Amino acid sequence: MFKSILVANRGVIASRIIRTLNGMGVEAVAVYHEEDRAAPYLRDAAHSVCLGGGSVAQTYLNADKILQIALQYGVQAVHPGYGFLSENEAFALACEEQGIRFIGPTAQQISLFGLKHEARRLAQAAGVPCIPGSPLLDSVEQALHWSQRIGFPVMLKSTAGGGGIGMQVCEDAAAVQEAWATVRQLGESYFSNSGVFVEKFVARARHIEVQAFGDGAGEVVSLGERDCSAQRRNQKVIEETPAPDLPAAIRERICATAEALLASVNYRNAGTVEFIYDADNQLFYFLEVNTRLQVEHGVTEEVWGVDLVACMVRLAAGEMPPLGPWRKQLSPRGHAIQVRVYAEDPNREFTPCPGLISHVHLPADPALRVESWVESGSIVPALFDPMLAKIICHAADRSRCLDKLLAYLPDVLLYGVETNLEYAAGILSQPRFRDGRLLTSSLAAFQFTAPTIEVVSAGTQTTIQDQGRSGYWHVGVPPSGPMDARSFALANVLAGNGPDAAGLEITLQGPTLKFNLPARVALTGAAIDARLDGQALPMRTGIDVAAGQTLSLGDIDGRGARSYLAVRGGISCPAYLGSRATFVLGQFGGHVGRALRQGDVLRVAGSSSATAAGPVAAAELEALSAAFDEARAADCWTLRVIYGPHGAPDYFTADYIETFFASTWEVHYNSSRTGVRLLGPQPQWVRENGGEAGLHPSNIHDTAYAF
Repeated sequence: MFKSILVANRGVIASRIIRTLNGMGVEAVAVYHEEDRAAPYLRDAAHSVCLGGGSVAQTYLNADKILQIALQYGVQAVHPGYGFLSENEAFALACEEQGIRFIGPTAQQISLFGLKHEARRLAQAAGVPCIPGSPLLDSVEQALHWSQRIGFPVMLKSTAGGGGIGMQVCEDAAAVQEAWATVRQLGESYFSNSGVFVEKFVARARHIEVQAFGDGAGEVVSLGERDCSAQRRNQKVIEETPAPDLPAAIRERICATAEALLASVNYRNAGTVEFIYDADNQLFYFLEVNTRLQVEHGVTEEVWGVDLVACMVRLAAGEMPPLGPWRKQLSPRGHAIQVRVYAEDPNREFTPCPGLISHVHLPADPALRVESWVESGSIVPALFDPMLAKIICHAADRSRCLDKLLAYLPDVLLYGVETNLEYAAGILSQPRFRDGRLLTSSLAAFQFTAPTIEVVSAGTQTTIQDQGRSGYWHVGVPPSGPMDARSFALANVLAGNGPDAAGLEITLQGPTLKFNLPARVALTGAAIDARLDGQALPMRTGIDVAAGQTLSLGDIDGRGARSYLAVRGGISCPAYLGSRATFVLGQFGGHVGRALRQGDVLRVAGSSSATAAGPVAAAELEALSAAFDEARAADCWTLRVIYGPHGAPDYFTADYIETFFASTWEVHYNSSRTGVRLLGPQPQWVRENGGEAGLHPSNIHDTAYAF
């Protein structure tokens, strides 16, 4: 067995490979971009080496730099995972030339299947059914000719594409002309290859793929098929095995076809043969070969009871048992479904959502396998694929597997960035998915809106607060919570919440919030210009907001600095030190420890302790509101204070003490939750200096915090 292996990847797959290597007693050498320096899987590696900063091309795609590190650390092999350099024939060849084993197929096999039009030629030579298509095309005129010959609709495809990139469905000639330049440019930008060809587009298609494993000497074993039809814009979202509602004869033929194709080139190590399945005519056609480990390999592992990563390593080390006897030991068991979890916002066209994840909760469940690279405090960089985790459920049958997965997903919390978790749950809940009839085109018609509140603009300083955080002065944490606790409490009463509900504190100028769910809200505190879809709103009144409406909160009037917005159910966010209140200076609590920003997304908790107590009586609300009006109307308040030891004659003169109590003081703008600062007459001290001890009386009073 190898002593050490370099893992040339990041994120979920790097974490998975390192964990497997550790279990095999093999040292893992991990490489990382400087933005991934805090990734938890780096702690599990024997060595971790920074690739520097910069672009992907300068780091994870920098074959020369990665090979230099491999030589420096004396590794015997490199595992590329998926993506990045996993299907780079030049890198595979360079590794082998340096005496370092590339854990995957040969460079020649990567080259053979790397270009889709060449893969089609190989498949046809091996007798594999291929969907009608063209050779590589040189011009848009050729594309139009072949499209007419094949018959619309067609798929214009980049020959070097992958992950759904460089694919465009064209319904007519005009669409081909419009898409030609775009598909060529995508192929050139992402894969340094602008080659394009045309294939017949099967409208009612399913995506079926076969996991295979070859010994490099002509023996290939298939480990069943996977259904990957749940795709959004040609990008897989959910995968499962075995494929539901697939005739047994088709299942047997499609696996045998995949084995025959790979055996024809003496395929080595793990690979996947992908097919398009015509659901109406029960015919399958060759699509492509992925000469690497697939993202969805975990569902195959769960059903077939194998560790594909370990098998890849053993084969590369020459320690894999013969595949003939191994095949006889393999037997599928039950059903598995995988959900890919991405940091992306379904309400904003699935825009990636980089940022800080302040709280991660991935409940442990023996029926589920969760692979992730994030923990509380992880920062999701903007440079890379936004996948955060893979959640795989395995059960005795598909129905129980689906039910278990649907029950688990609501308990997953990745707070701080938006994810596709609710979107995926929505897909799993569709009757078409439950019946196993989902097509590759089905998700295009799937309408989904996450029940959220979008921060269109953030205002001057808007923070999440609750009753407050106290009792932590001994560790240096001052009290947190609403500056005006009385107004905050009134807002919760008016919204129908209990005292534990979290709401928003608005300073000077308010945010603009788009509601993607129906809600009941209330505004209290200083009067603020509030409008719902342009219509002015009253203060201190419960207001119903419909899904799709926008609440615009403008300037606060000059007689106050803070207003409060409560939403029935309360704003949902994790508690920190027993409270959801934001402590901005400490960078914790609330929404990832800071004031809201444009683009943030909030969720409603859905319940609070007061809703169960029933509605508040109208007379009680009227009395609360009247008391509030009376207090707010006063321009000057009288404070009753206790004469304490810090006013002793040792500090202030007697005349100044009289002035102190008789003066009108002004609230300073720097007042905060740690204390209200007052501006008034300058102190008159009993002595001019501190004498021999150097303790001037002012020292005892010059403190930023009022306990």
